[in-house]
Amino acid sequence: MPSLTEKLNQHGFESNDDYDFQVCCLLDTPTNGIRTLNIEGDGERRKTAFAQALARALEFSHILYHDFTDTHPPLPDVILPPSRDELGREEPPIEPFDRIVTEACAQSEGDPTALILDQLQAADFREHMRLYRLIKDGLWEVRGGSYFANPNRLLIILISEQPLYHALRQESFRLWIGRQSERQLVYHPVDFGLGPEAQPVFDALTQLFEALQVAPTRREFTRLLDDIRRHVRTVEHLRLSLYGRLEAIEREALGDPRLRGLQDQILEATQHWLIAEHIELSDDRPDPNQEQR
Repeated sequence: MPSLTEKLNQHGFESNDDYDFQVCCLLDTPTNGIRTLNIEGDGERRKTAFAQALARALEFSHILYHDFTDTHPPLPDVILPPSRDELGREEPPIEPFDRIVTEACAQSEGDPTALILDQLQAADFREHMRLYRLIKDGLWEVRGGSYFANPNRLLIILISEQPLYHALRQESFRLWIGRQSERQLVYHPVDFGLGPEAQPVFDALTQLFEALQVAPTRREFTRLLDDIRRHVRTVEHLRLSLYGRLEAIEREALGDPRLRGLQDQILEATQHWLIAEHIELSDDRPDPNQEQR
């Protein structure tokens, strides 16, 4: 069975970090209200990618998403005609936020449902307090109507670029998503089906990653390695490939003169590796004279 990390990767979120423990605490600890995950960090939209991938990895039947900074939210599947009160006054349409929370409550009555609320810092503070009541009591009120959520089937995921309202933080499990993985993996040639002649290239890359303070994922490293093997022949090539393949790398850092020596070392090690590969391939070719005999 695929691990949580593998499932997150399949659904668009790559990381060297393992989130099994945090998700276990979130889902397997008894609670009196609705389980709520508060995603913090400096990962910008990586937090959104994690929320979406986590909901899919956990196989929620319904995944509802609302961004408070979206000025043009998608239209609902069913558009109701304007309603009027007892005095004949036309009531305004239900706000997208109210509509999606109401839908989440309804869906949770029958199926596992994830509600992702993004960019919560842009919401009115009164909405924070309404969310707190929903998490505590499972109740959402819209224009005098009450909607109840099933706490056993609803997961709420909150994403904000600023600290949450204190009461919401108290009811949430916090999880940090950084702009890159915190765990630095050390890769070896054998992991990629390569021989020991590639080891100097791996060592030189590891030193550069440490100097740049980046932690590439396996897929990022694999693609970078393919570039180095097939295309990279100059320092400029190397910098372009590093920037193109590693999400967390800063373009300005690659031009730091203090890193030039490490970059030259990678190119030199690559040249020796490619020569060794060429010689090995030449030795493996059959002797035409032997075939004639």
